[in-house]
Amino acid sequence: MTEFDFIRKYLQNQQQDHQVVLGIGDDAAIIRPQAEYDLCFSADMLLKNRHFFENVAPEDLAWKVLAVNLSDMAAMGAQPRWALLSAGLPELNEDWLRRFCNSLFDLAQRFGVTLIGGDTTRGDLVFNVTIVGELPQGKSLRRDAAQVGDDIWVSGKIGLAASALNCLLKQCDLPSEVFQLCEAELLRPMPRVRLGQAILNFAHAAQDVSDGLAQDIDHILTASNVGAEIWADEIPTLPQLKKVLPRKEWLQYTLAGGDDYELVFTAPKNCREALLIAAQNSNTPITCIGKITDSGCLQVINSMADRMEIALTSLGFDHFG
Repeated sequence: MTEFDFIRKYLQNQQQDHQVVLGIGDDAAIIRPQAEYDLCFSADMLLKNRHFFENVAPEDLAWKVLAVNLSDMAAMGAQPRWALLSAGLPELNEDWLRRFCNSLFDLAQRFGVTLIGGDTTRGDLVFNVTIVGELPQGKSLRRDAAQVGDDIWVSGKIGLAASALNCLLKQCDLPSEVFQLCEAELLRPMPRVRLGQAILNFAHAAQDVSDGLAQDIDHILTASNVGAEIWADEIPTLPQLKKVLPRKEWLQYTLAGGDDYELVFTAPKNCREALLIAAQNSNTPITCIGKITDSGCLQVINSMADRMEIALTSLGFDHFG
């Protein structure tokens, strides 16, 4: 199989989109944007042995390659629409490619995304996706819009992916049934696209949790020039983790583990009921875990009742740290 056989057989003509004037097969794709809509652009790169293990199933790898980009669109409140995929592959193994592409396009179709281009080359398993989404003009969830007095919310459960990863790296021990639950979140995170759109009219600022909850909250604080108080015992996680791991460990994984791809966002207190309804309608649980303050820094305490401060050795993941 040649590079161009792969493109024609697996990448072209996967999905029709009336806004795609010209798709895969030319020097560039052409998109016709809707009137009165803004476009959102994001890109993420995944490398073997940095973001995934070499023996990962192609179905799981394809899911994560696209899901982490869908999560960026969710954090903006955008509808993901188009993607470009660039891949470095050691060989063109047809069975591997078929399984990878089937999973990739299943997820793309699930969220209404059309693959419109990209690039392929011989390389040691590296993937880069550029994704484009649409937003009603002038509306978005940005990091720089948090306001003093806002509640801080997070979706889903935090710390599962980090727990699975650390178990695989022999940094902790998990019972097999707990590990399986955590590994599922590591391999196939669920992008919270529907939630991002559902809270667009209520939330002030948002970010997806990719590098660690504390670090990603801190990005919002820096951009908005505010502070925050986080209640560690309110952070939602898998209850079994609290039973099988020392408190220090599960706190580290929930606060600084990363790879969750949940949404953390701020919103006025008077929007609590509306947010809970929006979350229910999008079939996504959300939990209030703190508040925005005027302190100018992030303070993590045990709970609202026990105000003992927790000192973090790390806020989250840093590629060059």
